[in-house]
Amino acid sequence: MSESTNESNTNTQSNGSSNTPEKSSKKSVRWVGAPKLGIMDALYLPAIAAGVGTTIRRIFEKNETREYPEVEPDIPPNYRGVHRLNRDSKGRVKCVACFLCQTACPANCITIHAAPAPKDDPNWADRDKFPASFEIDELRCIYCGMCEQACPVDAIELTSIYDLTGLTREEMIYDKEKLLEVFDQTSQTGKDPVRTKSGVLGPASEILVDQSKPAKS
Repeated sequence: MSESTNESNTNTQSNGSSNTPEKSSKKSVRWVGAPKLGIMDALYLPAIAAGVGTTIRRIFEKNETREYPEVEPDIPPNYRGVHRLNRDSKGRVKCVACFLCQTACPANCITIHAAPAPKDDPNWADRDKFPASFEIDELRCIYCGMCEQACPVDAIELTSIYDLTGLTREEMIYDKEKLLEVFDQTSQTGKDPVRTKSGVLGPASEILVDQSKPAKS
């Protein structure tokens, strides 16, 4: 009994020593103390001299200041600014209320309420539903462009309008009518975005299967 006990204790000690990591002889952490400040550094004289030198150097350089808002900046066409809801060739809103933009939005700033399309109206014969309400919180939006990338019909786009202002938070929540007004404004002034434009209507709002032809098995 004593021999077996001694052997088990020996095995336990050997296993414990094998699991214990060996201490490295090299130090992996280097402690750095705070530098000692001299008299000049304590008086901030070098920093003041550097700041004065930068000011004097800038005086003789070309002035790049813009007198905004009298002189507006040149915004590139792919700038991500205020949203707009596009219209199709019939003047209807292109959105088919598929909720893909609302799902893809990382900021959860898009709210859509769908409604069935009026079947008695021949202008809506190719639609199953449309957005009864469409709202975007422009203050919450991070302008990443994921909504326009997710939209299968190119209904929502980010324009180059950058001067977005409002006195209250309610004014910064753009509803469907306001988003359509942005489309009318940008299309009339020739400031259309250049990112999408896949056609009159995308595949989500077209009849993809001809009912007159038999379905392939």
